[in-house]
Formats: sequence, C-alpha cells, structure tokens
Amino acid sequence: QVQLVESGGGLVQPGGSLRLSCAASGFTLDHYAIGWFRQAPGKEREGVSCISSSDGGSLYADSVKGRFTISRDNAKNTGYLKMNSLKPEDPGVYYCAAHSDPDCNDYDTPREYDYWSPGSQVTVSS
Repeated sequence: QVQLVESGGGLVQPGGSLRLSCAASGFTLDHYAIGWFRQAPGKEREGVSCISSSDGGSLYADSVKGRFTISRDNAKNTGYLKMNSLKPEDPGVYYCAAHSDPDCNDYDTPREYDYWSPGSQVTVSS
C-alpha cells in the first residue's frame, strides 16, 4: 500500500521548535521531490518547502526562510521539516507530499503532487 505517514506535530510555544518526519511506504522516495504544505483554518493550502531528488536542492516560502529546514534521508525513505523560531502565524495542518518530478517545479501547487500524508496538526501557543 502506497502511503506517506507523518509524525512530529504538536503544541509548541512561540519561539520553539518542532521536527516533522514523513515516512514513505509502498514506494521509494529516491526519485520523488518531497514537498511540505500547511493549511490554516479558512485558508488555502500553502506550499512551505520542497527538496528535489535530483540534486538535493531546496526551496522555501518567504514566510519560513531562515527558520525552516527541509531534508531527506533516502536510506530511511523519509523526509523531514525542522521548524525553528515558530511564530503565531505558523500553526495549521502540515502535510508532506511526493512529486514524481524530481525537481521542485511548481513546488507550491498541490495538484502537482502524487501522494499525500494525512496531515499533522501544529499549534503554536503560550
């Protein structure tokens, strides 16, 4: 069964950190770009970051540059999103997704992705 399973979400205070993991099963992530999205209540799903499978290059939304770091471990068939200095505007349901295009073209367009995780809630509150 092809699936992406996410873990690591939760409640954190402003300024805190979380690391999200995205484990693939039923397929190999090696040849897929990995994207991270988030969706706050009443808002559209927003592309946060993407890491390519061709050269490991990464892209970030302006709102998270310098605070979030995307990475991947192909040996573990897993992608990661480390989120530092979390702000009150960062909360939402975070999703990881796999894109069969190895590069992060149109990385912030949800319909371009082939597989999705169910999502994980991130809450930032004191």
